[in-house]
Amino acid sequence: MPPNGSQARREEILRLATTTGLASVEELSRHFGVTASTIRRDLARLTADGRLARTYGGAMALNAHPEASLRQRTTEAYAQKRAIARWAAAQVQPGETVLLDAGSTVGALAHELRTAKDLTVATTGLTALHELADVESVHVECLGGTLRPLSQAFVGPLTEAALERMTFDRVFLSADGVTADGGICEADLRQTRLKELMARRAARTYVLAHAAKLGRAPFHAWAQLPAGWTLVTDASATDADVAAFTGRGTRVVLAEPVDEPSPDRPAPAEGD
Repeated sequence: MPPNGSQARREEILRLATTTGLASVEELSRHFGVTASTIRRDLARLTADGRLARTYGGAMALNAHPEASLRQRTTEAYAQKRAIARWAAAQVQPGETVLLDAGSTVGALAHELRTAKDLTVATTGLTALHELADVESVHVECLGGTLRPLSQAFVGPLTEAALERMTFDRVFLSADGVTADGGICEADLRQTRLKELMARRAARTYVLAHAAKLGRAPFHAWAQLPAGWTLVTDASATDADVAAFTGRGTRVVLAEPVDEPSPDRPAPAEGD
């Protein structure tokens, strides 16, 4: 239950703004069962105290969710990402042309595609390029542009212009967060615009996101997804998480993790 009392309510507002990103007046009013005017006073007090920054229609935490680098994300939820990648790779058929986004989970998919035959892969991510650069049976197209160092991804007008020259059987997208009603949440508007364009160019759209990203809105840039897209997540997703997506017509796949060592935990030696 939401906390009672103005001070407790303000602390909870601050926690919500920090953990989920934007705190809107309308949502907070419903959450706490108080008037919008009460919430605006709370936000004004938190802003005056230097704990929140006001935005149009709400507020955001001053230190909410700094974007993690691709290197930092690589070892997070390693088994879950590998399971998601293996399921996704199994959907790709010989002779197809597929589009890979940037991101650690899509990078894991690129690794799984190293054994593919007669495949064309276009990508905006350096990780996928590195994984597939030496695979003779995979034809690789790089959608170049402006490099975002944190995500190791190409974005911008040059990337978008290259994208318009191709169509794809499947696109596999990454996400910093994904919600049933909002779509994909990212740190940069250029990323979300590009993801929307990528989805429009493909016959089938998949979003690869482990369970911790479901229902999360850590930033304020959004990509809307086409009808009929598929969410590929891991088996730790809750029934409520899944129901939120399936209730809006999204197909949800739960990939079972496999027991294998993460990159920072080497496998035990034989006989250990």
